[in-house]
Amino acid sequence: MAARGSERVADVLEELLVELSGRLRGGRARFSEQGGALVRAIADELNLVTRDDLDELELRVAQLEHRLRLLELPPGE
Repeated sequence: MAARGSERVADVLEELLVELSGRLRGGRARFSEQGGALVRAIADELNLVTRDDLDELELRVAQLEHRLRLLELPPGE
């Protein structure tokens, strides 16, 4: 009977560990989402540009530089 009781305790502990690890993963994901939202809100408040904004501007500048080089070519080239 004592062995059966210790098996039950081990089973309960195992279930608790599985549940706890699942909750920790879920909590970490929620914390990460909330942290990301907070960082975006602060960046918006400070009027900072995002990486996507910067990438888009770099592309537009490269396109304009290319067009300018084409306009600067002598006629017939």
